[in-house]
Amino acid sequence: MDLTRLSRRDFLKLTASGALGLVLSELGLGNASAAPPASKGLALFSGVPIWDAPSVKANKIELIGKDQVFDLLGEVQGDYFDNPLNTTWYEVDGGYVYSAPVMPVETNYQKPVYQIPPEGQLAEVSAPYSLTYRAPLIRAQNAHRIYYETTHWVKKIIIARDEKNVFYEIYDKELKESFFVPSYNMRLIPNEELTQLSPEVPNEEKLLHVDLKSQMVAAFEGEKIVLSVRCASGQRGTDTPIGEWTTYHKGPSIHMTNRGDAVANIYNLPGVPWCSFFTGSGHAFHGTYWHNDYGRQRSNGCVNLPSKIAKWVYRWTNPVVPYNVDYLNQPGAGTKVVIE
Repeated sequence: MDLTRLSRRDFLKLTASGALGLVLSELGLGNASAAPPASKGLALFSGVPIWDAPSVKANKIELIGKDQVFDLLGEVQGDYFDNPLNTTWYEVDGGYVYSAPVMPVETNYQKPVYQIPPEGQLAEVSAPYSLTYRAPLIRAQNAHRIYYETTHWVKKIIIARDEKNVFYEIYDKELKESFFVPSYNMRLIPNEELTQLSPEVPNEEKLLHVDLKSQMVAAFEGEKIVLSVRCASGQRGTDTPIGEWTTYHKGPSIHMTNRGDAVANIYNLPGVPWCSFFTGSGHAFHGTYWHNDYGRQRSNGCVNLPSKIAKWVYRWTNPVVPYNVDYLNQPGAGTKVVIE
């Protein structure tokens, strides 16, 4: 059975019967739960172990420090930790690391751009991470790190002549502060990458379906399935809401935080990319840079996706956000979302 040839009716019937997970397993999709591989990996916390085999029963050889970058030599299947749908391991020099705490990254240094529109331009981090500074000088005080494929609004270009360096000034709406990033670590996103996908398909023919049991997101154009991918939905206590919704407000770069409301499990995530919100309380499809563990409930209510997939969803759904707009709210104009 080819999943892409399932009709929408058949797919929803499998979901309703609880058989979708079995079918996915038969199709070899049961462990498709990590971000696409890249040439390098970034350790997402301190103490990521290297094992001598892709198994939790193997011997630990070494521990990798947070934000350490290392080569990924290949991808294999092995044991899982607490997510039976994620059996993906990466082969590294000297052994294997489990995929969940490792973000696949690339290092693509950029040539500086010296002119942007007056309203600014969207950019993404093109290195594993970049330092930000409180002034446009390498010797200035560090602020925080921003990570691979996170998105940020560049408001100004600053040439530091003494250092022979070029900085991009980015503005954080949540913090109401500007920070400065070396231009070689950020790729300015061209306008054509922000146009709508499948514009010829009427919005009423598009549907995003989230099956919480199998942690699968599927996109339909009429009866045709055009996307199927694992997600990470809300964990117990911050469940992703069941029901019918629409993606009526969107932003390509959002600083997500619960600092004003929470006393425990506080998160503070600048530059969350490609946010397609479907409720008024902040639930969204969006890119994820703090874990690489799809196929289980682990978010704070949103639908976590690999950033490239979240970008596809953002571009495919309504409303269409103009390239020079950082947030758009159009009630009644969104693409239908069904979560069950």
